[in-house]
Amino acid sequence: MAVPTPNNPTPNRCVLIVEDEPRLRAMLMRAIPDMGFEPAAAASGEEALRVIRDRPAAIAILDLNLPGIDGMALFVKLREIIPHLQVIIMTGYGDLEAAQQSIRLGVADFLTKPCSLGELEQALDRAWRRCIANQHELTAEKPAISESIADSALPADMDHPITLQHVEKDLILAALERNQGNRTATARELGISVRTLYYRLSQYDRGGQ
Repeated sequence: MAVPTPNNPTPNRCVLIVEDEPRLRAMLMRAIPDMGFEPAAAASGEEALRVIRDRPAAIAILDLNLPGIDGMALFVKLREIIPHLQVIIMTGYGDLEAAQQSIRLGVADFLTKPCSLGELEQALDRAWRRCIANQHELTAEKPAISESIADSALPADMDHPITLQHVEKDLILAALERNQGNRTATARELGISVRTLYYRLSQYDRGGQ
């Protein structure tokens, strides 16, 4: 399993799962092969750093709430080892600050637990398409790719990349659902004022991002 480089341009399909909850980690290990990828697992950030050195991955699924090294610090360390690693954040907590940092680091997707396997599969597909796009950049073949190949290889949402506004909306709506529509509890969980929450929800009702 090699990291894509100019001399070895084909990205592998290894997905590193970093999740400290044993049942969820085991479920992901069973589900991901059916999505066309080869899983590797770690229960902590420290273990993840050891695993990825022995088995370089193209994609990582990170829980933010980890023992020892937290998810965002691990994100940075993994990117130092594999600069083109595509990262999917999976968290049970609505954390707007973490969402902002994830966007700056170029996260492939930000999923709030519990997410469906369909949502995870879509996130993996987005991350894999980014891997393919990086492959073309590394081999300097991107300008020579035919239009038909480019259409199949590049991300379908390249013209509409994931934005902080999309992540924020998903986090707010997921937190609102967890709190059964209680806006005061939702605002408290997200660390924002109730007034800000009402403003954001009014934007979504008007069709804004």
